Amino acid sequence: MYKNLTFKLLCIVFIAFLFGCKSKSPLTQSHNTINVTGPQVVIYKTKDNYFMHVPVSLSADKLSLTSYPAPSDVFYNGDLAYPVKLENGYLLDRRGINEGCAFLKLTYYEYSRLDHTPTQEELMNLILDPDPLTELYYCGRKNDFKDLESELNQAILSGNLDKFKRIR
Repeated sequence: MYKNLTFKLLCIVFIAFLFGCKSKSPLTQSHNTINVTGPQVVIYKTKDNYFMHVPVSLSADKLSLTSYPAPSDVFYNGDLAYPVKLENGYLLDRRGINEGCAFLKLTYYEYSRLDHTPTQEELMNLILDPDPLTELYYCGRKNDFKDLESELNQAILSGNLDKFKRIR
């Protein structure tokens, strides 16, 4: 009697395990659940012409640095990482512009020639403008665009920037 009961319980547990513990295989998952990573697309405008100046990131109170490059980090694909000029004075970031952005007095060229990364104190003394941004948009990931610059310019010219997340 116990052998029969044990056998039946094992069969029930096996069947429950077999049919109750299914997870979707990657092939059956919806394409909507796949997270695509990649570089963020950021466009911005500044109060003045800081095109040639190195950006750094400041804390919310603007009293300390949260991020800054080494001299070797101011390059993009082998060239100095100047932003890309877009229509109507907008710039496409290639260095890591964010809401806490500030610009240094040093240009990309000058900074790239330094033989060491300046200290935080030295960099704080080199801040040209601690609050330079007038507009800042996160536009999604680079993978979201077929022709990045053309699509951004089209959105700018058509006044369609509201489709992007405005930070400032």
